[in-house]
Amino acid sequence: MIASRPLSHLSRACLLALAMLGCADVGANAGAGGELPAVASRQRSEKKSFTDGEILDGFLKTAFGAEYHLAGRVDRIRKFDAPVRVFAESDGRADRKAQLAKVIADIARRVQHLDIAMTDDAEAANVRVKLVRDRDLYRTISTFYGAEKAREIRSSLDPQCLSGFRKNEKFEIEHSDVILTVDNGDFVFLDCAYEEVLQSLGPINDTASVPWTMFNDNVSMGYFDVYDQYILNLLYDPRIKAGMTVLEVRSVLPEVLADVRAWVKQVNNLAD
Repeated sequence: MIASRPLSHLSRACLLALAMLGCADVGANAGAGGELPAVASRQRSEKKSFTDGEILDGFLKTAFGAEYHLAGRVDRIRKFDAPVRVFAESDGRADRKAQLAKVIADIARRVQHLDIAMTDDAEAANVRVKLVRDRDLYRTISTFYGAEKAREIRSSLDPQCLSGFRKNEKFEIEHSDVILTVDNGDFVFLDCAYEEVLQSLGPINDTASVPWTMFNDNVSMGYFDVYDQYILNLLYDPRIKAGMTVLEVRSVLPEVLADVRAWVKQVNNLAD
C-alpha cells in the first residue's frame, strides 16, 4: 500500500509558506511546527468542531481503500498490532532528524492507544524513514520498489514524499517505509512528515471529498490537526481490529467515537 503527497501541490504550499508574515503563540497545541508562520496561520483558522457523521465519514474513507496499491485486498482495516518504533536513515541533516523526532513525539501524545517512539536501532524498527535530497527521490523509490514500479508511481502520483506498508494475512501492518525530502523548506518537510508517518500507520487512502483531513491532496497542514486526531484515535482504539470489514467497524463505531471524543477534547483543551 502506498500513499504520497503530490509535487505540484506541495510546491504551491511552499510558496504560500514563504509568503506568509508574522507568527503566533499557539501554546500547548503547537506540535512540531508551531513556530512556523504557515502552521500558526492554519492553527488559528482550524475547524475543531465536527459532527459524528463528519468524523465517521472521513474515517471510513481513509481507513479503507488505498491511493495506490501493489497487491492484496484494500477493504479491511490495516493497523499495527505492536509497538511502533521509528528509525530515521539519513546521510546528513541532523536538523531534519530532530524535527522528525518532534513529529513522532507529538503523534504519541495525541493518539491514546498508540505506542510509538523513535529508536536508534535499525533492527528494532518497524517503520523506516529515509531522508533524502529531492534530486535523489526517484532513485530512492526505485531502490525500494524496483524501477518498473517507480515509473508507475511517478506517472500516477508524481510524489514529493511517499509512504507504504507491508501487512500480513491478518491485515496487521508488519513494516512501513516513509521517504521524505529534506531540502524543500520547513513547512513542506513537516507537512510531508505528518501525513506520510500517519498514513504509514494505516489510513493510507487519500480522499478529495473530505475537506478537513491532511489525507486530501488539496489540503496542507504542517501539524497534527484535530480532525485527523479523530481518525487516528478511532483506528487505534483496541475495539477497532486489523482485518475488520466496514460492516464490522460500523457496529462498534458509536461507542468508540464517544470515548475518542473525550480523549481528543482533553488532549487539545477543546471547549464544550
